[in-house]
Amino acid sequence: MGLNIGIVGLPNVGKSTIFQAITSAPAEAANYPFCTIEPNVGTVQVPDERMTKITGLIKPQKVIPAIIEFVDIAGLVKGASKGEGLGNQFLGHIRQVSAIAHVVRCFEDTDVVHVDGKVDPLSDIEVINIELAFADLETVTKRLGNLEKLMKSQDKQVKARASAAKPILEQLQKTLEDGKPARSLNLDEDSVDLIKDLHLITLKPVLYVCNVDEECIFDDNDHVKKVKEFAQSESSEVIKICGKVESEIAQLDTLEEKTEFLQEMGLNESGLDLLIRNGYNLLGLETYFTAGEKEVRAWTFEKGMKAPQCAGIIHTDFEKGFIKAEVYHCDDLFQLETEVKLKEAGKLRIEGKEYLVKDGDVMHFRFNV
Repeated sequence: MGLNIGIVGLPNVGKSTIFQAITSAPAEAANYPFCTIEPNVGTVQVPDERMTKITGLIKPQKVIPAIIEFVDIAGLVKGASKGEGLGNQFLGHIRQVSAIAHVVRCFEDTDVVHVDGKVDPLSDIEVINIELAFADLETVTKRLGNLEKLMKSQDKQVKARASAAKPILEQLQKTLEDGKPARSLNLDEDSVDLIKDLHLITLKPVLYVCNVDEECIFDDNDHVKKVKEFAQSESSEVIKICGKVESEIAQLDTLEEKTEFLQEMGLNESGLDLLIRNGYNLLGLETYFTAGEKEVRAWTFEKGMKAPQCAGIIHTDFEKGFIKAEVYHCDDLFQLETEVKLKEAGKLRIEGKEYLVKDGDVMHFRFNV
C-alpha cells in the first residue's frame, strides 16, 4: 500500500545493525558516523501466527503473507535542520516515510563510539526532536508568509481553506518554536487535512526503539526506564531490541534454528518480530485474508476501511463492480475448522457496501464489471 517506516536516530545507535537483522539486506554498518548516506530500503514479512493456522486447515498451494517496508535513514546530528552532517538530504528522506522508528542507544560499550562522547538517551532524543521540529518550523513559517496572499484569493474555496488553516499554523509555529513535535497538539482529522500537504515530519507517529545489551533484554536498565517515562509523556510506544542478539538470529538459516535459539534465551519471539508488528500497528494497518486451495493470502488495509475499499486493494475492478462480500472471521475457522461447519453455525455472512472490515476477516468478494 506504499506505507513505510523510517528508522532514524543519531549516528552509531545501531540503526543499520537492526535494519540488517530485520531485512537481511546488506546495509553498511560501521563504527563511525555517516556510514549510511543513501537510505537502504527493505521489505519484510509481517509475522502473523494466524496465517500458519489458516494454512494448516485449508492447505493451499501457495501462501503470501502481509509485508511492510522499512527505510534505514542515515544518522542525524545537531544542526541537521541547518544542513549540518548532510542534514537537508537526511530530512528529505524522513519526509517521505509514513512513520518513524526512533532508535535510541541504551547500552554502554567503550568499543562503539557515541557521537557526543557519552550515552544519554534523553539527550539523544532531544537532539533529534529539536532538529525535526526546526525543520518543520521552517516549513510552517514559510506557509504562514504566503497565507495572506491566499486569503485574498478570488477563489472562494482557496480563501476559505487558507482562513481555516491560519490558526492551526499559528498554533503549530508556537509549538515547534518550543522544540515540541506537531503531534503533541493532537490535532483532529479536519485540522490535519488542512495542513497535510506540508508533510510535517513531527506529525508522523513515532515508536521508540531502545537498543540494549544482552543483560537488559529482560530487565530494564536506567536508560530504558528514562525513555519509557519520556515516551509515556507524549503517548508514544516503546520496545526493546538487542541489536547484537538479533544479528545472530538473522544469520541462522532455518526457522527451527531461530526458534531453538530463542527458546535457549528464554524468549517467546524475537525483538525484530515485535518491531515489525508494532510498526504495522503504528501505521494503523490491519489484515484480512483470502483463503482457498490455490492460495492463502494476507491483505493489508487501513483501519476503518469498508468492504468495497478492501476489495479494491486486490484490484480496482473489484471495488468498481462490488456487489457483496462473503465473510467469516479466522477465529471462527480455528474453532470450527471447516467452511461447511462455518455455514452450518451461521458464521459465514453476506455483507454489503457499508460493512467495516475487521482485522482477521476471511473474505471472498462478489463483483461485476
